[in-house]
Amino acid sequence: MKIDLTSIKARVFRGQTLIFVFCAIILFSAGWLIKGSVDTPSNQSESEGEVTNQYRFYDGVEDDVSFQQFWQVWDLVHELYLRQPLSEKDLFYGAISGMVGALDDPYSVYFDPKDAAAFNEELEGQYSGIGAEIGKEEDYIIVVAPLAGSPAEAAGLMSGDYIVAVDGEDVIGATVDYAVSIIRGQADTEVVLTIVRDGFDSTIEVPITRGDIKINSVEWEMRDDGIMYIKLSIFNEDTTSLFRQAAQEILTKDAKGIILDLRNDPGGLLTEAINVAGFWIYNSTVVEQRIGSEIESYSANGQAWLSDIPTVVLVDGGSASASEILAGALQDYHLATLIGEQTFGKGSVQDYYEFDDGSALKVTTAEWLTPLGRSIDKVGITPDIIVEYTTEDYESGATPQLDAAVSQLKKNW
Repeated sequence: MKIDLTSIKARVFRGQTLIFVFCAIILFSAGWLIKGSVDTPSNQSESEGEVTNQYRFYDGVEDDVSFQQFWQVWDLVHELYLRQPLSEKDLFYGAISGMVGALDDPYSVYFDPKDAAAFNEELEGQYSGIGAEIGKEEDYIIVVAPLAGSPAEAAGLMSGDYIVAVDGEDVIGATVDYAVSIIRGQADTEVVLTIVRDGFDSTIEVPITRGDIKINSVEWEMRDDGIMYIKLSIFNEDTTSLFRQAAQEILTKDAKGIILDLRNDPGGLLTEAINVAGFWIYNSTVVEQRIGSEIESYSANGQAWLSDIPTVVLVDGGSASASEILAGALQDYHLATLIGEQTFGKGSVQDYYEFDDGSALKVTTAEWLTPLGRSIDKVGITPDIIVEYTTEDYESGATPQLDAAVSQLKKNW
């Protein structure tokens, strides 16, 4: 397999403002979601044939769009296609996927029941895979972030790595969905990723043993110097309750300062991000959604227990979506100092609707702004203090960003 390393390496670590990628935690994307549901009409038949005929006519479309043509194609495929019999469910789900795909929005996705179930497992914090968020930059699959404690992290996969092959199969030009489908697999099986990494003149083979991954969204530790270190890996359904436990320990142990580590945090549920912000922000806007010309504000309802405690937030290129909103809000209100590298720049909101058959739709409905009206999409959040984390730091075990956070907090003592 011939790989143009020069072409790929020219893009590595070039800055998030020029990168338009879409994320997929293996199994799927975390993003920033608002969950909902859709009721199937009560008179809809369970018979596939009756379902397909039930909505053949719809008046609310443009004059030059004819649903009759859809059904003509449906009938011709059934009549003429070589390999019979056909699965009408596959045709049905494929047609809906094509419609959503025509939006040309990488964050809008229709999930069939199997994929929706896997996506929901991830939001609940448990799934099988390697535990890495991947995206796409132009023709290349890129690692946005390995999750903390995951097989991907243990194997040495790093943010900014380009995946050019999976088990020897070239994935340059492949879709993220396809890359995900061949990277994921049963626990205790191995997948070998061929990557391109900044600073290396040749590709690197990274073998990873897949695992059953339980994402611990919040972990914390009181350091000997009186600083509470909190690692927030993802915003899922248990984040608020776990963060509350950490906050209570901060207060009972009278912590001198807080380090909130949002590095490699790809985002997650909107409500959880707002709830966490409420531990610093009292009854004020955390994020604004812009839907067309209308702006809607979301406020924190917490008690701002931690607002008087010096706080540093660590961010990097793997900090995306909800983690950017949290970091941006704390920065806007001058409640924390941000240290690290430019964040990812994922600035849209997806609603997530579940259907009676187990399928689901994730569709972009809005873009978001920080409390001061700053747009983050494709730009990201710029730290107050920029501290890079290099390949050499990783290999030597150096922790320059964490060290800078500790030094910053101790200036206040």
